[in-house]
Amino acid sequence: MSDYFGKDVFKLGFGLMRLPKLADGSIDIEQTKDMVDAFLAAGGTYFDTAYVYDNGGSEAAAKAALVDRVPREKFTLATKLNAGVAKDEEDAKKQFEISLERTGAGYFDFYLLHALSKGNIKKYDDFHLWDYAKGLKEKGLVKHWGFSFHDTPEMLDELLTAHPDVDFIQLQINYADWENPKVQSRACWEVARKHGVSVVVMEPVKGGMLANPPKPVAEILEAADPDSSAASWAVRYVASLDGIITVLSGMSNQEQMEDNTSYMRDFCPLDEKEQEAITQAQKALAAIPSIACTGCHYCTDGCPMEIPIPEIFTAMNRNLVYGQLEEAKKNYNWETKGKGKASDCVQCGQCEGVCPQHLSVIDYLQQSAEVLE
Repeated sequence: MSDYFGKDVFKLGFGLMRLPKLADGSIDIEQTKDMVDAFLAAGGTYFDTAYVYDNGGSEAAAKAALVDRVPREKFTLATKLNAGVAKDEEDAKKQFEISLERTGAGYFDFYLLHALSKGNIKKYDDFHLWDYAKGLKEKGLVKHWGFSFHDTPEMLDELLTAHPDVDFIQLQINYADWENPKVQSRACWEVARKHGVSVVVMEPVKGGMLANPPKPVAEILEAADPDSSAASWAVRYVASLDGIITVLSGMSNQEQMEDNTSYMRDFCPLDEKEQEAITQAQKALAAIPSIACTGCHYCTDGCPMEIPIPEIFTAMNRNLVYGQLEEAKKNYNWETKGKGKASDCVQCGQCEGVCPQHLSVIDYLQQSAEVLE
């Protein structure tokens, strides 16, 4: 591997987004304390939260379970500014002060502009948040700054060209999305490395789906190493890439913590045989019947019923590929809230006329309605 910023950081990061909950829905601070202690004991240092996580509960939990109990020099803390929930520039910049107060951290080791994409980038520009983040670093309130990203490699290239002074970025990378035309994990990672920018990885197990992969994939990984969990393959795969600072795992219980630290405590990159197993797993995933939507949204521009077709197909694929029907239904209900449903399709054919993949969109919408509604 090359020399890069963050090379010596422990390659497992503790994502504080899916913390354990009590019966009343609040975060279980005592269990979180135990998880923090186990993570630190294994050599972990990188903790990740955000202004919007759990309506601020995540940052408050970071204070109670980590900051108030552990010497500040023993850990690094990352949080994020989300312009999408801000009313104006002043409101956006106030998030930093609130995050600092919630966590009691004194400063943030890593500070990110949150979830950048074509849909929200104008706010980050109009609110002058790039200069704001740089100013926080100059004042010593932030040690390193960057952004998390959910869009195309072309847009990422534009951002890194326009802002060459970012210290790092955060990307969704996992072996299932490596060649996914919608996520484009590989292409985005390659853009980051072209610019010499280090990467923090999010969604290494694709929201938990790669912890319980489809049977053909599970059989390949089990045959290669029957003693390794499916999640360990996913995390180690991305941790083996060049330029990775750490791989975030949103752990929800002590069992997940113990599994993750067991194989990351003495992390070794995947060897040639293990890489081949992942390649076979990727081929097995690709062979599972799914809707080959690339999320270009050409179909939605002229849809008279305002149906979020790509999002519906993403939900449908969660059931087709991973067999997660209940999660697929939840995603479907969320994506169609206040919009057209699959069953609202009037079969006008506009979508099929513009689809670059030549998909039978109408048929797929009918199937989605039958399964998800």
